[in-house]
Amino acid sequence: MEYVIIFKKEEMNNMAYYRRIRELREDNDKTQREIAEYLGTPYQYYAVYEKGGSEISFERAIALADYYNVSLDYLAERTNSKRGMSFGELNREEQMLIELISELSGKEKKSISGLLKQIIKIIED
Repeated sequence: MEYVIIFKKEEMNNMAYYRRIRELREDNDKTQREIAEYLGTPYQYYAVYEKGGSEISFERAIALADYYNVSLDYLAERTNSKRGMSFGELNREEQMLIELISELSGKEKKSISGLLKQIIKIIED
């Protein structure tokens, strides 16, 4: 049973998503036929996914993310972190910063963001 398509062409850089699945396949020295077989879909359907000619189902996107051990956000090029990051993976200092920031108002967050950008620029120079 197929569910709602998660990556609509109008909502993102259409080719970014399809480029990412092609790059992952090539980086893993796999053929389109091998990945299609893993997904349980005809080779021709998978080839159309990579070309951006058809949207990929949620189940197949999850299967690809599991296969390559990457996050769905990575597949959709919403991040360059292959596995994404959960709060538990952050060190204690990073967790503390997030907790402090979450307590700020929107205006305070904007001010802090500006200050951090200035500090990083000073450090880099």
